[in-house]
Amino acid sequence: MNIRENYTLLCDFYELTMGNGYFLNGYRNRMTYFDVFFRQVPDDGGFAIACGLQQIVEYIQDLRFTDYDIEYLRSKGIFDNGFLKYLRNFRFTGDIYAIPEGTPIFPGEPILTVRAPAIEAQFIETYVLLSINHQSLIATKANRIVRAAKGRPVSEFGSRRAQGPGGAILGARASYIAGCAGSACTIAEERYGVPAGGTMAHSWVQMFDDELSAFDNYCTLYPNNPTLLVDTYNTLKNGVPNAITVFKKHGIKKCAIRIDSGDIAYLSVKARAMLDEAGMTQCKIVASNSLDEYIIRDILNQGAAVDAFGVGERLVTSQSSPVFGGVYKLAAVQDKDGDIIPKIKISENTTKITNPHFKKVYRLYQKETGKAEADLICVYDETIDDTQPLTIFDPDYTWKRKTLTNFTAKELQIPIFINGKLVYDLPSTEEIRNYCSEQVDLQWDEVKRFENPHNYYVDLSQKLWDIKNSMLSQNMV
Repeated sequence: MNIRENYTLLCDFYELTMGNGYFLNGYRNRMTYFDVFFRQVPDDGGFAIACGLQQIVEYIQDLRFTDYDIEYLRSKGIFDNGFLKYLRNFRFTGDIYAIPEGTPIFPGEPILTVRAPAIEAQFIETYVLLSINHQSLIATKANRIVRAAKGRPVSEFGSRRAQGPGGAILGARASYIAGCAGSACTIAEERYGVPAGGTMAHSWVQMFDDELSAFDNYCTLYPNNPTLLVDTYNTLKNGVPNAITVFKKHGIKKCAIRIDSGDIAYLSVKARAMLDEAGMTQCKIVASNSLDEYIIRDILNQGAAVDAFGVGERLVTSQSSPVFGGVYKLAAVQDKDGDIIPKIKISENTTKITNPHFKKVYRLYQKETGKAEADLICVYDETIDDTQPLTIFDPDYTWKRKTLTNFTAKELQIPIFINGKLVYDLPSTEEIRNYCSEQVDLQWDEVKRFENPHNYYVDLSQKLWDIKNSMLSQNMV
C-alpha cells in the first residue's frame, strides 16, 4: 500500500522568490550543482546512517503544481505571470546522485548531489533536507541503541511521543533500517513492512477487578507467545507471581513479561530467578521505560537479565541530539560552453567553509580485513588507482596521515535520477536493513565507540584541495 500526499508547496518560501528571480534574470536553465552534507555526527558519535532517500524519490516523481497552488501563489502578488505559467508544467528534469540508504556516512562528504537547472535544483532543497535530516537522525540513534543491546532485540515504541504522524511513521521506518527488530507503529508495517507488535498497557490490567484476572483473560485470548506487563502494582510481590500462575494454568511455555518501571537491573535479576525457580526458563524478560543506549549499556554491565528492549521517546525524537544538521549548498555551475565552474562559501567559522566543485566520494577498504579505512572526496572526473599507495590526511589534524597500500576503492554515490528519469531500483525496507547491518559491520569497533570514537579519515584529493585552496587564497582580504 502506498499513500502519498502532495508536498509540492512543502518548501521554504524563498525557494519560490529565488525561482522567480532566476526566471526573470535568465538563469532559469543554468545548470547548477548542489551538495547535501552534514557537519557533525549526532551525540558526538563516530558515524551516522544515511536514510530518507526513498521519500525523496517519491517526492520528485510526484512534483506537480496544482491549479490551486498556482492561484495561491498568484494571490501573494509578487510572482511574475510568466513564472506562474512556467510552474504549471513544472517537472524535475535533472540528475540526482546519492549514497544508498543504510550506508555509514561522515561529516563533510556529499550524501546527495543534485545536478539540475537552477530553479529545479533550488526548489527541491527543503524537502530533500527534511527527509535526509529526519530519517538519518533517527537511524543513527537507533543503530547506537541496537549496538548497546548487544544482540538483544530492540523494538521502537515511540509513536505517541513523536513529532507528528510523519515523525512516527518514518521514524519507525528509519529505526528498522538501522537494526530495530520492529515497531509498535501499526501503519509502519502496512506501508513499509516494519514488523508491528505489542501486548498491553497498564490500563488493561487496571480494567479488571484484579491483576490475575487481567492476565488470565489476556492469555485466553492470545495464548501464542503472550507478554504480560507485570509492574502495574508491585512487580515482584504480585506481577511476576501472577504471570507465572497464569502461564502455568494455560500451559504456556513460550512467553514473556515486561517491566516498565523501577530499577530494571535489580527487578530483572529477581524476576529471572523467580521464573527459573518456577520452571519458566523459556519465559523472556522485556524492559522498557525511557531507555537509551547509555542506560541499556549500563544495566547490562550491571548484570540485568533482560532479553529484549522497547525504546520510545529517546529513540524516535533522538532526544539527546535532536538535530542532524544537514545542509544544501551550491558547489558549482555550468557556463554557456558547458564548463563546470566551482563555487565556494567562505566563512570566519571554518566548519562552514564548503568544498567546491562537482564531486564524487570513494570509500577505501582494507583488502586484508574488508574494513573501511577512509573516505576520499574527489573532483567528478577523478578515478582512484587502488594498485598504487595512497596517503590520506586527517582533516582535523593535517600532520596525522596514513598510507594505504593494500586497499579497494568503491565509489559511494550512485545515480538515482538522470534527466529527470528514475534509473534506480528502490530496494525493499528489508533489503536496506540487511545492507545497513553489513555496512556497519565494515566499520572498526573503535569508530563505533559511544564516547571518544576514533576519528575516521575523510580527506580531499590533491586536485580538489588545490582548487579549494586556490579559491580561498583568491578571496582573502
